[in-house]
Amino acid sequence: MCGRFASARKRTELLAEFGVQQDPDEEPLRPDYNVAPTKPIYAVLARKPREPGETAGPGTAGDSPQAHDDGTAERELRVVRWGLVPFWAKDISIGSRMINARAETVATKPAFRRAFARHRCLIPADGYYEWMKTGDPEHPGKQPYFIHRADGGVLAFAGLYERWRDRDRPDEDDDAWLWTATIITTRAADEVGQIHDRMPMVIEPDRWADWLDPALTAAGDLHGLLAPAVSAHLASYPVSTEVNAVRHNGPQLIEPLAGAGEPTSAG
Repeated sequence: MCGRFASARKRTELLAEFGVQQDPDEEPLRPDYNVAPTKPIYAVLARKPREPGETAGPGTAGDSPQAHDDGTAERELRVVRWGLVPFWAKDISIGSRMINARAETVATKPAFRRAFARHRCLIPADGYYEWMKTGDPEHPGKQPYFIHRADGGVLAFAGLYERWRDRDRPDEDDDAWLWTATIITTRAADEVGQIHDRMPMVIEPDRWADWLDPALTAAGDLHGLLAPAVSAHLASYPVSTEVNAVRHNGPQLIEPLAGAGEPTSAG
């Protein structure tokens, strides 16, 4: 699974990196080196003027100029809550259990299948954390590792997003719509798999447009989007157990553990 990651890039950097065309008027997020479930995160998505069955209102596709004159979708950078809340959920509590969607079942599981068909997104990250068993019977425990691009570039996790309507709020209330997202995971390969058998599905830049394209809804097209694990160009190294506590934050969390040696390349 993917339960923690780091996201410290400035909003302006992400706008340029992902070729965002529409930038909603949102407060930029602070650098976060210990992103945990239910926290606000960035998501890159592409939306058309109005999606089938969607009515106009705050948070819907009809409330801002999000498409070209020819009707093609435009990319935007949204702040969303980590932990997908399906549109049919009675309340948002389900989101805390929906931080990850398995690639093997994302197309069929009721909580994710609609979002997989219509609401795919990219979730930018500087890297993510996984925990590996120490293997020491006298001092059992788990050692956290930070996994990132060896060249320092941004990771684009495959994600899904949804908009959940709070029926207790009036239509004109900006808080009537909650944006949420989940990260798709797949079986880890190569040396990353030695740390943990699952990893976030990473979408490479040359596939961003296909992944985000809301016009791709046919079963065959969607199946082709689910790429195998990409561990090439990744590096990993152990970090302090300080990351175990959500209250800890700051760039020190991604510093290599003293005496751990050189980072390990997975590519």
